[in-house]
Amino acid sequence: MDPQDYPTEAVPLQGVSYGELPIQPTVVQQTAVNINTDKPVIIEYPQDHIMWSICCFVYANPFCLGLVALLYSIKARDRKVVGDVDGARSYGSTARCLNIIATIIVAIGFLAFIIGMAVLTTFILSSRPY
Repeated sequence: MDPQDYPTEAVPLQGVSYGELPIQPTVVQQTAVNINTDKPVIIEYPQDHIMWSICCFVYANPFCLGLVALLYSIKARDRKVVGDVDGARSYGSTARCLNIIATIIVAIGFLAFIIGMAVLTTFILSSRPY
């Protein structure tokens, strides 16, 4: 399905001289790309993890990681709207990493709190005279 106007063989360019230095004709090789429009192109957009970032910001915000993750998620969504898929993927993966770190820190803190309360309750109940 090559167009008739654009042959795919090499086409010599005309030489141009600048002052006394003539430039030799060069050969440019053209490449024809056939795009098949019969099949629909499905573009998978990267995730921005906005809901996870909002939850980390509201409920789990250690060291302001939830806020930073929310900002990166908003940047990823903006990049996705503009059409910059690589930038959206980069910002989305950064937001995902920050959300993972914030979730792990909060989970460890919550687990330490539960264990600490259990140990404290056991210590108080065992030291109490009957």
